[in-house]
Amino acid sequence: MSKRTSVAEPAAKPKKKELVQSVVDFLTQNKEKQFNYKQIAAALNIRGEEGRRVLIKVLDRLRDEDVLLETSRGRYRLNNRGLILEGRFERRSNGKNFFVPDDDANIINIPERNSKRAMNGDRVRVQLLAKRKRADTEGTVIEILERAQSRFVGVLEVQKYFAFLVMDSKFLANDIFIPMDELNGAKNGDKVVVEIVEWPEKANNPVGKVIDVLGKPGNNTTEMHAILAQYGLPYSYPEKVGKAADLIPEKIDEKEIAKREDFRDVFTITIDPKDAKDFDDALSLRKVSATTWEVGVHIADVTHYVKQGDIIDKEAENRATSIYLVDRTIPMLPERLSNELCSLRPKEDKLCFSVIFELNEQAEIKKSRIVRTIIHSDSRLTYEEAQTVIETGKGDFSTEILAMNTLAQKLRARRFANGAINFERYEVKFNLDEKGKPLGVYFKESKEANHLIEEFMLLANRTVAEFIGKVPKGKNAKTFVYRIHDIPDPEKLDTLNTFILRFGHKIKTEGSKVDVAKSINSLLDKVQGRPEENLVETIAIRTMSKAVYSTKNVGHYGLAFEYYTHFTSPIRRYPDMLVHRLLERYLDGGRSVDQAQLEAECKHSSDMEQVAANAERDSIKYKQVEFMTDKIGKVYDGVISGITEWGIYVEINENKVEGMIPIRELDDDFYELDEKNYRLVGRRTRREYRLGQPVSIQVVKANLERKQLDFVLA
Repeated sequence: MSKRTSVAEPAAKPKKKELVQSVVDFLTQNKEKQFNYKQIAAALNIRGEEGRRVLIKVLDRLRDEDVLLETSRGRYRLNNRGLILEGRFERRSNGKNFFVPDDDANIINIPERNSKRAMNGDRVRVQLLAKRKRADTEGTVIEILERAQSRFVGVLEVQKYFAFLVMDSKFLANDIFIPMDELNGAKNGDKVVVEIVEWPEKANNPVGKVIDVLGKPGNNTTEMHAILAQYGLPYSYPEKVGKAADLIPEKIDEKEIAKREDFRDVFTITIDPKDAKDFDDALSLRKVSATTWEVGVHIADVTHYVKQGDIIDKEAENRATSIYLVDRTIPMLPERLSNELCSLRPKEDKLCFSVIFELNEQAEIKKSRIVRTIIHSDSRLTYEEAQTVIETGKGDFSTEILAMNTLAQKLRARRFANGAINFERYEVKFNLDEKGKPLGVYFKESKEANHLIEEFMLLANRTVAEFIGKVPKGKNAKTFVYRIHDIPDPEKLDTLNTFILRFGHKIKTEGSKVDVAKSINSLLDKVQGRPEENLVETIAIRTMSKAVYSTKNVGHYGLAFEYYTHFTSPIRRYPDMLVHRLLERYLDGGRSVDQAQLEAECKHSSDMEQVAANAERDSIKYKQVEFMTDKIGKVYDGVISGITEWGIYVEINENKVEGMIPIRELDDDFYELDEKNYRLVGRRTRREYRLGQPVSIQVVKANLERKQLDFVLA
């Protein structure tokens, strides 16, 4: 009996030399397009694991030789750019300089001698230099197009005839020279803000002047202001803006009340953090029929008080957001507005912009309307107080709170069923003494009371976006501000999937958005309480795109909404003020606004949101390091939270404080970085340190100036 085989013939291993030419020919024929390795393999008819492995090696080699550009991780196109490029100059704290071209492909090394005094973040024009064999591509800065930063924070060193600024950040290679007549009253050892006024061609150091004295290093207010100044953020409110706010009358005009729907006799409540002073939002509830509830989402009517283009508006537009440091809030609006006139305080009449819903007992929306209102809040509850009512069923307004919570839970369940992604993150909080010194660390987690408010705010934001953006076929929607969150890069999903296979997990990387999102949720559920939980969650979050503001709606992937905006926090976010003004204009039948101008506003708000987030993160980092200063020598259990070529970042389990084990401390072998697998591997021992791995560490150094903790393996 003849044997028959059911196994396919293995694909022949392609020859490297021929493959190099085939790849170059294919990409030359498609000069303007970019492809991932799977698309290139399909086009060149390369099958089998071995063939693909060879292809990846060829692509990496061609990229290193600058024949190809890797435009984003795992996507390639032919290098058809010229020798002169424009982009962003980056100084790293490890002393290396890089140029990031506008096309985001293949960053270029810039030796200090070729930097032309460029500073971190400057927009520059660069000329590529002839490439040496087996060396990284280098360039030289030929022109600085736009300075990103001219102000720096540091400690003043005053000597007999001159002074220097020794900087907190290491993004400038040289200290700043300050003439004695430019000290602005600052003394030796003061923490100051210095502005660079010139950098002479033959001088090693830039020349600057002191523009503000922050105080003595180590003082809490000094350090918080230093963080803000480092990011170019304000730490005080201009006096003339505050005075303009003080002139706004408190009394609400009767004619204004007559124009609005009156909700003052309807049960209304605010639920906020216990330390909140600016109450943006309130919820009202009344029974319409045996099976129908009316829920009102009432938002402070900030734009009734702040007129477009006035002095308060211009300041708010520039700030774009409130900033929440560990121990203080830097408000977008003057306190007269944020904490008084606009804040929806209990037992006071307040003007609102509201979305009113009629919901059945399944939390299905029967109808909704967007209206200007006047409200009178019955009570102000903290999240903790509302949570107690939900858990016990007892307390003031328990009937109303429990009814709203039941509806919110149904909205939440439906949102996740539609493909929303459930990233539940905790917030790190500190118990501080009166001087701002951290006495303890605790974690704030979202509970049902938080979800109650969150679901109705999401519903209002979505409804407002749909009201403007969802138009009949053949009609164009008017220009609007959307909060968008793009779908994850397929390459990143593939990388995540490949990585989690080692733990026996799998996600869908193809199919509908809902299917992919549900498989990510399923993954997050499965890893709960398992050793790899921290690792998988971290990498899954990195797979996601960043949410930003834009006039070009692509939907919000993470929330599984086709239309979404920010309408519910105008006291602390400028995009919400833009949305309120656009709503008013379009409700009154106004024409569509200029898209280019609004898109520029969106970009500014997105940029400022990121800067504020960085400052907030730095303030947490500072307090974490301060908290650990008296714990030198102690041993803690933690997990590896980051892997880099210069060391391993470890997060301590009990307090979520992060520090670094420098690579020099791993002296039992020479360790190489395996970026794709998030690990360091010993060349001789093959010992590995990977993201999410449990380790024990000992705290050896706490550097407050650099907000840095040094650990060693225990």
